[in-house]
Order: sequence, then structure tokens, then C-alpha cells
Amino acid sequence: MSRRRTLSPRKKLALLVGAAAVAGGGAFVMATTSNAAPVQNASNSTVCQGLATALGNNQTFIDGQRAKPDAQSQARIANREAVIAQIKVQQAASNCQVGESAQGPQAAQPAQPAQPAQPAPSAPAQQQTTSPAQQTTAPAQGAGAGAATGRQVCVGSTVTLSGEAGAPAASSNQFPAGTKLKVTNLDNNKSTTVQVTSVSGSCALLNNAAFEQVREPGKFLIRRALIEKVG
Repeated sequence: MSRRRTLSPRKKLALLVGAAAVAGGGAFVMATTSNAAPVQNASNSTVCQGLATALGNNQTFIDGQRAKPDAQSQARIANREAVIAQIKVQQAASNCQVGESAQGPQAAQPAQPAQPAQPAPSAPAQQQTTSPAQQTTAPAQGAGAGAATGRQVCVGSTVTLSGEAGAPAASSNQFPAGTKLKVTNLDNNKSTTVQVTSVSGSCALLNNAAFEQVREPGKFLIRRALIEKVG
């Protein structure tokens, strides 16, 4: 003859409390998930815009290396792919859309040639023949190499970071290696003077160490930048 086991009132109460705790925990997890902050992007976050621009500049550089490869292209591409991977980690940590890419004004902005002088209707032939020479040398100045030392360059460009480690340095698509650039963040009046060490897809792209010297806390993009060639 079998005996039916019955639970004491205390055990019944313990089981009810345990079930309520499990249900409450599930509700808490669901509430936490539903209240998670929405992922941001470059259109609504300055931080995300800076990271997306940095990723886009590095991708542009990789595309350029693949389009016109040389003996060092594979090494450069591998380095920039590692930088892009690090930027994606920063995007995830900042609740930004991972992998979002954008092109900053400095990446898409062409060289800034000087305005060609308009010859007067009665200008002598000698002045007209020198005008084309002036027009051909102006783009070289806008491209960086011919810009006078101490002169402002890349007017209107924003500045972001490349994601590369190492001592403070910059990369550029307008200035050759060895050029010294002074970058000033006009929003906090901080500046840094760095040497161009490599090629990038923008006028002046700072590595992590250089960007830290001029950045505003929590921002990855300098909207109001003054860039000067100082050496």
C-alpha cells in the first residue's frame, strides 16, 4: 500500500516564493532588454560621426592602395585593416552602429587652388602669358607640398583620428612624409605639432596619441580645426 506524500505548509510557501522570484527575474530581464538605449549613428551623435569618419578615411586609403598597389601596399592594407577593427570595437563600446562608414569633408575635399586672376580686357600680352603659369602652380600649393611654411592649409577641413598607435604623428593625402603640421582645436584652443609619417585619405589625420592632445572629452571629431604647415 503506497503512501501519498504531502507537502507541509512551510514547503508549499517556499515553493511559491521561489516561483515568484523566477518570474520576477524574467520580468526584470525583459524590462532591462526593452529599456536598452537605441543604437546611435553618425546622423545623431558626434561621437559616432567621428568614429564613422575615421573608419571611412581608413577604408578610402585601403581602396587607393588596392587601386594602385606597390611593393608596400599589402603591409599598409593589413595595418589599416587592424585599425578599422579597433575602430569597430570603439563603435560598439560607444553604442554606435558598428561598421558605419562616412567620409569627412577633409577626405572628399579636393585640393584648394587659389582663385585664378581674371585678366583685364586691355591687359598686355605679357601679362596674359604669365597668367596660365600662375594657374598651374596654384593647385600645387593647395595640394600641400608647395604651401608656404606658417600658412593655413586645408581650410574648412575637420580632423579625426586614424586609430593608429605610436608616438604623436599624422598622415595626409596632400603633404609628403616629413612635413610638420600644427593642428589646433578651436573649440578648446588646444594644439599639437606633428610630423606627417604616412599617406591617408584626408588632409590631416591624427593618430591616437596626437588626437588625445587636442580632443574634447568623449569626442572623436574636431569640427572647428585650424591646420597650419609649420615645417
